[in-house]
Amino acid sequence: MTRAADEHDEAVVEEEEEAAAEEAAGIGGQIPPDSDDPAQQPLIEGGEGESEGFELAEQALEDNAEHGDEHRFPDRDAPPAEERELAERGEADDSIPADG
Repeated sequence: MTRAADEHDEAVVEEEEEAAAEEAAGIGGQIPPDSDDPAQQPLIEGGEGESEGFELAEQALEDNAEHGDEHRFPDRDAPPAEERELAERGEADDSIPADG
Protein backbone atom coordinates (compact mmCIF):
# COMPACT_ATOMS: atom_id res chain seq x y z
CA MET A 1 0.00 0.00 0.00
CA THR A 2 1.05 3.53 -0.53
CA ARG A 3 1.51 6.11 2.13
CA ALA A 4 -1.58 8.01 0.90
CA ALA A 5 -3.69 4.84 1.20
CA ASP A 6 -2.39 4.25 4.74
CA GLU A 7 -3.25 7.83 5.73
CA HIS A 8 -6.70 7.45 4.18
CA ASP A 9 -7.26 4.21 6.12
CA GLU A 10 -6.15 5.88 9.36
CA ALA A 11 -8.51 8.79 8.71
CA VAL A 12 -11.40 6.39 8.16
CA VAL A 13 -10.53 4.51 11.36
CA GLU A 14 -10.41 7.76 13.33
CA GLU A 15 -13.81 8.81 11.95
CA GLU A 16 -15.28 5.42 12.90
CA GLU A 17 -13.77 5.65 16.40
CA GLU A 18 -15.22 9.13 16.89
CA ALA A 19 -18.64 7.97 15.69
CA ALA A 20 -18.51 4.94 18.01
CA ALA A 21 -17.47 7.11 20.96
CA GLU A 22 -20.31 9.54 20.29
CA GLU A 23 -22.81 6.69 20.08
CA ALA A 24 -21.48 5.09 23.27
CA ALA A 25 -21.77 8.41 25.11
CA GLY A 26 -25.51 8.42 24.44
CA ILE A 27 -26.12 5.01 26.01
CA GLY A 28 -28.41 5.29 29.01
CA GLY A 29 -29.90 8.64 28.02
CA GLN A 30 -29.39 12.00 29.62
CA ILE A 31 -29.22 12.09 33.41
CA PRO A 32 -29.66 15.44 35.13
CA PRO A 33 -26.73 16.36 37.39
CA ASP A 34 -27.26 16.32 41.14
CA SER A 35 -25.41 19.62 41.49
CA ASP A 36 -24.61 22.66 39.37
CA ASP A 37 -20.98 22.36 40.45
CA PRO A 38 -19.26 19.60 38.42
CA ALA A 39 -16.63 19.23 41.15
CA GLN A 40 -19.34 18.18 43.63
CA GLN A 41 -20.83 15.46 41.38
CA PRO A 42 -18.32 12.70 42.30
CA LEU A 43 -18.74 13.50 45.99
CA ILE A 44 -22.52 13.30 45.77
CA GLU A 45 -22.40 10.05 43.79
CA GLY A 46 -20.03 8.57 46.38
CA GLY A 47 -22.31 9.54 49.24
CA GLU A 48 -19.82 12.02 50.63
CA GLY A 49 -18.67 9.39 53.11
CA GLU A 50 -22.14 8.95 54.57
CA SER A 51 -23.35 5.34 54.56
CA GLU A 52 -21.92 4.61 51.10
CA GLY A 53 -24.49 6.81 49.37
CA PHE A 54 -27.50 5.41 51.23
CA GLU A 55 -29.16 8.80 51.48
CA LEU A 56 -28.80 9.43 47.76
CA ALA A 57 -30.21 6.00 46.92
CA GLU A 58 -33.07 6.52 49.36
CA GLN A 59 -33.90 9.88 47.78
CA ALA A 60 -33.87 8.32 44.29
CA LEU A 61 -36.19 5.56 45.53
CA GLU A 62 -38.61 8.12 46.99
CA ASP A 63 -38.59 10.18 43.79
CA ASN A 64 -39.31 7.09 41.74
CA ALA A 65 -42.08 5.91 44.07
CA GLU A 66 -43.73 9.34 44.04
CA HIS A 67 -43.30 9.68 40.25
CA GLY A 68 -41.31 12.83 40.94
CA ASP A 69 -39.13 12.22 37.91
CA GLU A 70 -42.22 11.56 35.75
CA HIS A 71 -40.34 8.87 33.85
CA ARG A 72 -41.98 5.77 35.26
CA PHE A 73 -45.69 5.22 35.35
CA PRO A 74 -47.34 1.89 36.14
CA ASP A 75 -49.43 1.81 32.96
CA ARG A 76 -46.39 2.23 30.75
CA ASP A 77 -43.94 0.04 32.68
CA ALA A 78 -46.29 -2.83 33.54
CA PRO A 79 -45.74 -6.04 31.62
CA PRO A 80 -48.58 -7.22 29.38
CA ALA A 81 -51.26 -9.30 31.08
CA GLU A 82 -50.67 -13.04 30.99
CA GLU A 83 -53.14 -15.21 29.14
CA ARG A 84 -55.26 -17.53 31.23
CA GLU A 85 -54.03 -21.11 31.14
CA LEU A 86 -56.61 -23.53 29.73
CA ALA A 87 -54.82 -26.75 30.71
CA GLU A 88 -56.09 -28.71 33.70
CA ARG A 89 -53.60 -29.99 36.23
CA GLY A 90 -53.81 -33.54 37.58
CA GLU A 91 -52.78 -35.34 40.73
CA ALA A 92 -49.21 -36.50 41.28
CA ASP A 93 -48.53 -40.12 40.23
CA ASP A 94 -47.09 -41.16 43.57
CA SER A 95 -47.48 -39.64 46.98
CA ILE A 96 -44.40 -38.71 48.92
CA PRO A 97 -43.92 -41.16 51.81
CA ALA A 98 -43.78 -39.68 55.26
CA ASP A 99 -40.51 -40.14 57.12
CA GLY A 100 -41.26 -42.23 60.07
